[in-house]
Amino acid sequence: MPIKIPDQLPAANILRQENIFVMPESRAESQNIRPLKVLLLNLMPKKIETETQFMRLLSNSPLQVDVELLRIDNRPSKNTPTEHLDTFYRQFESVSNRNFDGLIVTGAPLGLVQFEDVIYWEHFESIMQWASKHVTSTLYVCWAAQAGLKLLYDLPKRTRKEKLSGVYWHETNPEHNHNPLVRGFDDSFLAPHSRYADFAPDFLREYTDLDILATSGDAGTYLAATKDKRNVFVTGHPEYDSHTLHHEYTRDVTEGADPAVPLNYYPGNDPSKEPYVSWRSHGHMLFANWLNYCVYQLTPFDLDHFSEDAFTVDE
Repeated sequence: MPIKIPDQLPAANILRQENIFVMPESRAESQNIRPLKVLLLNLMPKKIETETQFMRLLSNSPLQVDVELLRIDNRPSKNTPTEHLDTFYRQFESVSNRNFDGLIVTGAPLGLVQFEDVIYWEHFESIMQWASKHVTSTLYVCWAAQAGLKLLYDLPKRTRKEKLSGVYWHETNPEHNHNPLVRGFDDSFLAPHSRYADFAPDFLREYTDLDILATSGDAGTYLAATKDKRNVFVTGHPEYDSHTLHHEYTRDVTEGADPAVPLNYYPGNDPSKEPYVSWRSHGHMLFANWLNYCVYQLTPFDLDHFSEDAFTVDE
């Protein structure tokens, strides 16, 4: 089934060229189907690139998904045209009186910034408080996972000495093999990371009641969720395109940051060679599982009758 997005959104043409079914708004309105309403809070600087990446993953499902884009504030963007933001993005105030089936919160380049120093931290906190009462399931990605753990569990910011960058092996947790979020996963799988945040599994087990679903000896916790599946934390970037890590690496080189070469990304770890994708199938499966088991299977048919009491805890 398709995703429903504005006809003129740049992502629409890109996805059509990849033979992904994108439904025009006019056709969607004629169908007697209640699509899933998913809000994407895009915190990344290059918003067009990021929105396309996430929509690509949301499209790989038999469910019809109506995606709306949300911005954190109205500050001018250095990397996204103002016309694009004004045309396709909503301010929080315009959606705050509505309910949504799902919310995705992207990463942000704030790994070395303390939460209280994030310019929009108070507004971010208010959006997350709203989501707890108006959204069936929220998916936090990378920096958002760290921020979500702070808001839900008051966990302090934990930062690695060196940036974690590359593609790492992960293992699913045998204790939670029947959790629907990892249904269909291989015992070991690859996923990209690009972060300073530290998500040590033992630390999360000690200070939260999260189900730790997948971990890495090098990258720490990768996937965790509350038992009711209403909050899902992904510490890596399954949405990344084949060249996203490359662009980040070359940017840092140009800026004189002397970054380490992203691990397990270039053939022979040689940046002069074309990188290859080894995480695409896992990324699609993760998002399909989240849409199906954490959103579609739990959300009320009538969003106007959204109730926190309607959710059950099971595996």
